[in-house]
Amino acid sequence: MAKPRLGVIGAGSWTVASHLPALLEHADEIEFTAVNRRGADTLDRIRQRFGFAHAFEDYRDVLDAGVDLCVVASPTGHHHEHAKAALQAGAHVLLEKPMTIDPADAWDLVDTARRHDRHLLIAFGWNYRPMVAEFKELLDRHGIGTVEHLSVHMASVTRELLSRRGAYAGSAEDTVPEPDTWTDPKLSGGGYAQAQLSHALGLALWLTGLRGAQAFAFTAAPLDAPVELHDAIALRFGNGAVGSVAGGSCHTGAGDNKHQLEVRAIGSDGQIHLDVEREYAWLWRQDTDIRLPVQPEDGRYDCKGPIDTLVALAQGRDVPNRSPGELGARTVEILDAVYRSAASGKPESCRS
Repeated sequence: MAKPRLGVIGAGSWTVASHLPALLEHADEIEFTAVNRRGADTLDRIRQRFGFAHAFEDYRDVLDAGVDLCVVASPTGHHHEHAKAALQAGAHVLLEKPMTIDPADAWDLVDTARRHDRHLLIAFGWNYRPMVAEFKELLDRHGIGTVEHLSVHMASVTRELLSRRGAYAGSAEDTVPEPDTWTDPKLSGGGYAQAQLSHALGLALWLTGLRGAQAFAFTAAPLDAPVELHDAIALRFGNGAVGSVAGGSCHTGAGDNKHQLEVRAIGSDGQIHLDVEREYAWLWRQDTDIRLPVQPEDGRYDCKGPIDTLVALAQGRDVPNRSPGELGARTVEILDAVYRSAASGKPESCRS
């Protein structure tokens, strides 16, 4: 059987730091066919470093080269165009978060993947961490009844990035993040909520199965930042549950630059508490009280799981997709309502 052919659209700083090294671990299983980004010199360095056969500044040339799996990590404002073209070209797609800016575009990608019988994954790396995957299996097995309340807190070292004063911890040293990718709303869709709360929602909605109905949001942009650094959000969900989501850009160096991310949910029959910063996972019911055995660093973020899953699915292997397109679309519905609420100063309904 021929090796699946890999294409990469948008080889920016995070792709170079995370996705491509993870893909190199599969170098014996896939062909590094074509890579894309702007800037001919940087593009050629990436081609040589990772062994791609071709490198193009036009993403369409990547698809014309013939690819079976494709990582789309271009700026968010281009995600719909790039991912849809890749799906239509016959590739299984891993799409960076946030999935899209407009929820209608997100659901269109879900429909496109279904119509073309392709796998669509969103880069929600925490969903694949063994600690989190085991906790999801525990929750699915025992349940907590109907979810009534959800609370999510997240903070990460994005002060410099979102205020255009520097990069973020973990970015590729030789491929500095382009500020507009993160701080031009036409490309990014917004600030911290798009950049990081997309992760938090991808985890919380995956655990609970909830779908947003309404959002009321306050945002703050200190440091004269062009986009918000902090978010405070009240939510109502389709099943009647209520919740809150808080996100903030914390200081570089604090807590060894480890993401703070905590999800709590109360259901009709029990409750859960997952904290990936402190490595804590607990489920309680009247008949069950379980704390998973975890080790330091079990909750630290990486995005290796989505890459491994993309490769496996492209090979035809039956492995779970823990970050499907429909999950990404549910996060976009909430994020879209968040930014409309912050602008209008009133609650806004989620739309699809």
